[in-house]
This record gives sequence, C-alpha cells and structure tokens, in this order.
Amino acid sequence: MSLFSSSHFGLPRLKPLSSKRSHIVSVLDIGSTKVVCMIGRLTPREESQILPNRTHNIEVIGIGHQRSRGIKTGVIADLDALENVVRLSVDAAERMAGLTVDSLIVNVSAGRLGSDIYTATIDLGGQEVEANDLKKVLSAACQQSLRQERAILHSLATGYSLDGERGIRDPLAMFGDELGVDMHVVTAERAALRNLELCINRAHLSVEGMVATPYASGLAALVDDEVELGCAAIDMGGGTTTISVFAEGKLVHTDAVSLGGHHVTTDLARGLSTRIEDAERLKVVHASALANSSEERELISIPSIGEDERDQPTQVPKALVSRIVRARVEETLELIRDRIQRSGFSPIVGKRVVLTGGASQLTGLPDVARRILARNVRIGRPMGVSGLPTAAKGPAFSTAVGLMIYPQVADMETHAAGGGLLSSLGGNNSRIGRVGQWLKESF
Repeated sequence: MSLFSSSHFGLPRLKPLSSKRSHIVSVLDIGSTKVVCMIGRLTPREESQILPNRTHNIEVIGIGHQRSRGIKTGVIADLDALENVVRLSVDAAERMAGLTVDSLIVNVSAGRLGSDIYTATIDLGGQEVEANDLKKVLSAACQQSLRQERAILHSLATGYSLDGERGIRDPLAMFGDELGVDMHVVTAERAALRNLELCINRAHLSVEGMVATPYASGLAALVDDEVELGCAAIDMGGGTTTISVFAEGKLVHTDAVSLGGHHVTTDLARGLSTRIEDAERLKVVHASALANSSEERELISIPSIGEDERDQPTQVPKALVSRIVRARVEETLELIRDRIQRSGFSPIVGKRVVLTGGASQLTGLPDVARRILARNVRIGRPMGVSGLPTAAKGPAFSTAVGLMIYPQVADMETHAAGGGLLSSLGGNNSRIGRVGQWLKESF
C-alpha cells in the first residue's frame, strides 16, 4: 500500500470523536529506544474540573513494547528490523486486548520537524464575520505554508485579529473591516513520512493519523493550567529531545535536537571502555546529573569489553561515571535553553517547564534543569489514563499516551488547505489531492 492508495481518500485527517459513543483507538510510538503499541477504549465522560478539555475517559486494554531496532536518532535506518519490531509490539498489544488492529495513529520524530507561524488577513467590508470568512482566512494562511518537499502535520489557528486588535479567540458574528489569523503550522519532510508509512504498511497495517512527537508528549504530561498559561514540555528520548510550547490551550511552537539518553550511554561506553548494555546499566544504577563529593571515594566495577574470562573488571570512582553523564546532560539542556530563547517563545514559557521521556528519569536531572533553564521544573508523567501497567506509568510512556489523547483535540486543527496529510502528501494538484478535495466537499 502506498501513500496514494484508496485507504487515504477518506482519511484527510482523523475523524472527530463522537462525544456520545465509545471508540477503540490504537497507537504506535516509534522511538529510538523502544517501540510501543497501545490499544485503548475511549468512553464518553461528563465534563469535569479535572482535565476539562477531555471528552473521553481512556482505559488502556492492550500494550506491547519492544526494544527499538532500525531507528537512529529518530530516523529509520533499517526498514526490515523496524518492521519486525512493529509487528511484535502490535501483536503483544492485540493479544492482551483480545482484538486485532488494522490502523494506527503514529508519532513523527524524523523529517526535521518545522514549526512556523503564518499570518493572513481578508477584507470584511464592515460586515459580520461568518463561517465562510473564517474558512477563507484560514485557507489563506495554510496556502502560505505549502512546500513541495514538506507535508503539513498540524495546522492550528493560535489567535485572530479584527481591525488590528489581536488576541481574539472566536471572531464569529463580530463586525469589522479586516479579519486576520495567526496560524501555527508543523511540517515534516515528505520522504521521512513516506518511509514511516511504508514500514507500517509492510506490517500489514495502515496509518490513521500522524502526530508530531513533541505535541503528543505535551498532551500527556501537561495539566490544563500549564497549557492555558504557557509552558514548555521537554521530551528527553533515547535519540532525540523535543520541545513543545503550549499557550492559551494550543500548541504554539515545536522544536527538536538530535541528542538524547542514548548519547549519554555511548559517552559512558567510550569513556569507560565497556559494552553499550553495561554502560546503560551503569547509567541507570549509578549515574547522577548532580555533583556529589562522596562519589569520589566510592568505587564501582566496570566490566571489560573483551571476551577473555580472565579479564578483571576495572574499578573507577563513581564520580567519574557522573562526570561523563553530567557533561552530556548539561550540553543537551544548554542547547534546549538556547533554542527556547531563539524561538521568541521564552516569555510565553515563563517559569514553567515539564520534563518527560525516558531520559528524564536520570537521578538529579530536575535540579540540573532548574539551574540551566532558570525555571521551575517538574517531571511529567502521563495523566488521565487508566489501565496502564505499573511499568508504563512513568515519563517514558508519555508519547504513547499523548497519541491516545490526540483524537480528542484533533478537531482543533484547521485543514482549510484541502485536507491535511492527504493533500499535502499527495500534492495539492495531484489527482489524489483533487479526489480528496471532492470527497470532502461532497460528503
């Protein structure tokens, strides 16, 4: 199945969830460290003060995860290896849930995620704003973002203006001469999305929707006040660290750097001359991001790389392990700090930062992050989900849970440019793009 197969005609984007009925949602989080498949039952919920924007309760009924293979810093390096891991993860989740999956919502880390704001205005001639005017101005903003080699993942109207007055949330039925919109558009390289879909199709599954990794992990780890007042979620994965900035209930900025927990592990393996798996164990058991004077006196054993049974493990001060780890952690956080500063969203982030992802579990990391980012920092775990096994309740599973939450917010997105992923992958002038447009207008 290709991106241009008929399965995509009816799928310009995720269909909005009916708030009246239950849904089964299947998701796939493809990371550099692990691949996770989750199957969840979404049941309508009453409005409440806790997580008020959620329309459904989520109960995880199946989960499968495997160590990642064929992925390097978020990019597919070996299709066969990754396809095999995807099959195993989905198979385990299906067995646990007692049902089979044919399509999935999948995360996107590769393809050099782009995050841009486009502004468009249209003339109202003093009339009131109608639904058609909104469509027009959103379409005008979306058109600016269309690029031959890039596809639109998300397009969110972050705010409207009337006659130059900004900060209007919903201008419908208001009067004015000129209507403007600021549109946040998240894009990725088409080739990376094609390879991602190819891998999933080879496992005899189809893609129901694609979600940028930083968006998904932010949805899972942030509370509503943070999303409303302005906050950054920093997802520290194995191969990449992603940033998402939320304000006034919307995703307003994303970014990613190709550094993650696996880089810390390889630094240790090189610096201590030991195998990757031994370095990973040392990192988890002994390493700390904080300096501690008592570590100078404490010695730990480092298994040697050689096969020779007579090779004795070497003894090194625990402080050496932490020093190697700290250098890479500080470099990553300084890079994140500079990216937030350069993005222009630093004032919106304010003092609120939430760390999530598997690499955020390193001992002492929140304290180092507080110092380098000069902000309040907390560790974010996935919220508002039942049925997660204990092992999956930590920050490492935020992206998968965020993918499960995503269908509830998918209708906030504007696909005025002719149908989101379908048209942008098929190219707006292609036969596929035109058929997709006709289907949207006719049904």
